[in-house]
Amino acid sequence: MAKAQKISMAQLNAMTLTELKSLEKKVVKAIAKFEEREKKKALSTLKAKAREMGFSLDELTAAQPKAPAAKKPAKKVPPKYANPDDPTQTWTGRGRRPVWVTQALEAGKSIDDLSI
Repeated sequence: MAKAQKISMAQLNAMTLTELKSLEKKVVKAIAKFEEREKKKALSTLKAKAREMGFSLDELTAAQPKAPAAKKPAKKVPPKYANPDDPTQTWTGRGRRPVWVTQALEAGKSIDDLSI
């Protein structure tokens, strides 16, 4: 394995864009190789531990329950309130208040005045 070279910020600042991009590619490749080595090491450790306990890793991972089914999409709630100035602007009463609701309340109207 090659000995790691330490590069100072001054050295990086002195490099051209082409040199920096080349270095970046090398670093990305080195990180990928490092992660692959670590994954192999972890897998080997897990296989050894499974054997020690009397199982194969495949047996243990195949026995895992499947992930729960995806949640159903939320039901659409009908609007309860409408903007008297623009009836196309509606609000269900859930979540954050729209600006037009806040403005109407500040103007002295009650939430009941906005009911559909």
